[in-house]
Amino acid sequence: MAFLSFLDHERSVARPGFSRWLVPPAALAVHLSIGQVYSFSVFKIPLTHLIGITKSAPGDWTQPEVGWIFSFAIGVLGLSAAFFGPWLEREGPRRAMAYASVLFALGFFIASFGVHLHQLWLVYFGYGIIGGMGLGLGYSAPVATLIRWFPDRPGLATGMAIMGFGGGAMIGSPLAVKLMAFFHTPTDVGVEKTFLVMGTFYLCFMAFGAALVRVPRPGWKPEGWQPKPAASGMVTTHGVAVGPAFRTPQFWLLWIVLCMNTTAGIGILEQASPMIQDLFGITAIAAGGFVGVLSLFNMAGRFFWSTVSDFIGRKATFMILLGLAIIGYSILPYTSAAHMNSIGLFVLTAGIMLSIYGAGFSTAPAYLKDLFGTYNIGAIYGRLLTAWSVAGILGPVLVNYMRESQIKHGVDHAGAYQLVLHIMVGLLIVGFLANLLVRAVPQKYWIKSEAPAAAAGGH
Repeated sequence: MAFLSFLDHERSVARPGFSRWLVPPAALAVHLSIGQVYSFSVFKIPLTHLIGITKSAPGDWTQPEVGWIFSFAIGVLGLSAAFFGPWLEREGPRRAMAYASVLFALGFFIASFGVHLHQLWLVYFGYGIIGGMGLGLGYSAPVATLIRWFPDRPGLATGMAIMGFGGGAMIGSPLAVKLMAFFHTPTDVGVEKTFLVMGTFYLCFMAFGAALVRVPRPGWKPEGWQPKPAASGMVTTHGVAVGPAFRTPQFWLLWIVLCMNTTAGIGILEQASPMIQDLFGITAIAAGGFVGVLSLFNMAGRFFWSTVSDFIGRKATFMILLGLAIIGYSILPYTSAAHMNSIGLFVLTAGIMLSIYGAGFSTAPAYLKDLFGTYNIGAIYGRLLTAWSVAGILGPVLVNYMRESQIKHGVDHAGAYQLVLHIMVGLLIVGFLANLLVRAVPQKYWIKSEAPAAAAGGH
């Protein structure tokens, strides 16, 4: 079929004269779409009112039950990115991004059918499993491609792509709120039709990114650029294959860093709208605005910190990020109405914490590139994203179930978050110590011949 042959790796290799600056828009088209997952919290309360419409009624789903939709999506994201990593290296980003668009949209469509039938397992399967597979393919393909187009500025490159993922909620949150309001009736909260419209919209937008993307020719490098190791000795010009990389202490230390940072951030992100309503009693519409503000911080942090890392190094950047996060999560529970009663300080602190969360994702690929080279960067990054899978379950489960447990034991809704946020501080300390132990990858792990490493630029 002509369409499927258009997706072949050979058809996506850039011709001489192609500008690498056309690739970031392709990456953004995909990441701005799949980044919608970060606005999922705006659906949590409506999904618990499908029967009661204005409030939960017998037979309605609970918030912890609904929270698993997001956890499944993030969990499958990391697992699919790891599983399909070698396939992505072989088939190239265009096919991966095209398949991602279909799977992500299909996830919305199946979830819509699940809402219509009031079958939660169908929503889990659609948005969580099928949509999660689309997330995994759509997330890793643009990142690996941009790293190869911008070897001179890997932090900037990953920041450009992953900034879009962090900013996806800035589009997804108001779009979902307005669509649910448009489709709302006295007998329907509007979620079912909202899922259908959003799935169609994202299918078209992501397909545009897949058509636009290109990969560099074998041996290509930016004009006048010569690779050179950083003064710290942490940056390699050699390649490491995915198998040996997976067995290094460096990979697993970075896995711990990403998992701890992500667990803390994603716990807030998944519960953002209900949390600020619990802490300060604001309306659902205002809470939706808060989710949008978090998206701005998430997006800005991804670009700012990854760019900074090009100048001060990845390890130093993570030391700063994790140190700031430890302070921020220590402060956050005391900003509530029961303590300082400062919604402004809460929003600012939460925003900074989400900028740190996003920065972890945009800096980690460049960190991998520094340690392992670009030879199998897509496959290695895919395996690293299993840290996101674990965090995507651990963070929301900690927040949702500890909140429920605290409330059952007589703690008010505002105070129910204090214990879990202190636990997040402990996890961040573990991540800080893991980053402190990262060293350069020993020569014994390098690939034997450097010829394949040079050719890898075209994959």
